[in-house]
Amino acid sequence: MYKMIAIDIDDTLINDHKQITAGTRQALAEAVSRGVIVTLATGRMYASARQLAAQLALNVPLITYQGSLVKTSIDEQVLYERNVPQEAARFIYDYCQQSGLHLQLYHNDILYVRESNDKAEEYARLSKIPYTVEPDFESLIGKPNTKLLMIDQPDKLDSVAVELRGAIGQQVHITKSKPHFLEVVHKEGTKGDAIRFLAEHFGLKLEEVMAIGDSWNDREMLQAAGLGVAMGNAVDALKEIADYVTLSNNEDGVKHAVEKFVLSPSA
Repeated sequence: MYKMIAIDIDDTLINDHKQITAGTRQALAEAVSRGVIVTLATGRMYASARQLAAQLALNVPLITYQGSLVKTSIDEQVLYERNVPQEAARFIYDYCQQSGLHLQLYHNDILYVRESNDKAEEYARLSKIPYTVEPDFESLIGKPNTKLLMIDQPDKLDSVAVELRGAIGQQVHITKSKPHFLEVVHKEGTKGDAIRFLAEHFGLKLEEVMAIGDSWNDREMLQAAGLGVAMGNAVDALKEIADYVTLSNNEDGVKHAVEKFVLSPSA
């Protein structure tokens, strides 16, 4: 019944040790052997997602930057791309300057920061992608940016999100991938937009797509997919809209969902 599976990476595909377990690898390999398209759908950069795709030997278009960039994993062909409108990017840049917020920009799949600090270093460790310090950081606002990301305390970012939605919410999509990550992409750059695009690209109905995630930035793809699966460790709000709640990322939740809905004879 399900011919495509889109899987979030952090706290979904990988466990708290940042590993893809052998059981999950085996279940996904079996799904691929049966002709199921398995892809990743992440807020991460393409370069970072590609590393995980290589571990799974996936040769498919990858959904990256929350859905703003869909790019093939082997020949690096861009299939779908949306950049943050420059007017909105300028507003966020000025806002972060005035508020003292750490801001990261993503241009041509390069992570740019104004200066090296703990936030940039921790993010680089998480994504396993180096950052580039750009002294003329403001000049990047005039270039196409796939994503803008702010890092701070969760409560502070919740307030920032409300303010930004009120000011530029018609131009961009604002979401959280983690409690301390506030991300801004084009309004048509969500995982839901990317899921719809890929389904059409492969000639599939959305009813034939399963999406698995854990955070609120996965909401749009769980709603778009025929079967939306929330991890056992997902935020409560995502569990409430999911069609099914699987085990946690430390209990092979992805493996459990794939075996139940794709590999079992009754699926």
